[in-house]
Amino acid sequence: MSQNHNIAVVYRSKTGFTKNYANWLAEEFKCDLLEGEKVKASDLAKYQTIIYGGGMYAIGINGIKLITKNYRILKDKKLIVFSVGATPVRNATTEEIRKANIPAVMLDKIHFFYLRGGFDYSRLSPFHKFLMTLMKIKLKRMKNPDADAKGMLASYTHPLDFTNKKYIAPIVKCVKE
Repeated sequence: MSQNHNIAVVYRSKTGFTKNYANWLAEEFKCDLLEGEKVKASDLAKYQTIIYGGGMYAIGINGIKLITKNYRILKDKKLIVFSVGATPVRNATTEEIRKANIPAVMLDKIHFFYLRGGFDYSRLSPFHKFLMTLMKIKLKRMKNPDADAKGMLASYTHPLDFTNKKYIAPIVKCVKE
């Protein structure tokens, strides 16, 4: 089957969970797969649809500025952003991430999806291990931790991977609309 040159999947992934989803999307559309660290806005000019994926760090999407800072150049494209994190997918969480990362003037133009990834402490950089150690201390100090907090604490010694190809279905539908 031929390559689709109208769509690009661009991603930034530090631990591999976002890369999994990016690979599945690129396979689905038989399109170009680009590592976000190596991409400039001018590289995206030839595409009609741009799917950008980045991992979650605190509430920030890794590399999202490639889209938001270059919005004037990209605004006539179909823009889809997905973020991947360890937190369970919930409407409130998705909306919080969306509003924290996509400026208000772009909210109606950029389609946003949150996908559940995972957590593997051993794959983190020293800096991110330090930050996540601080998070672990905070979680351990909670008086009545909820199920999410307990699960996160357990994941420091037992890595979690919730990635699943079926979770790209809403993005696939959005691209095809």
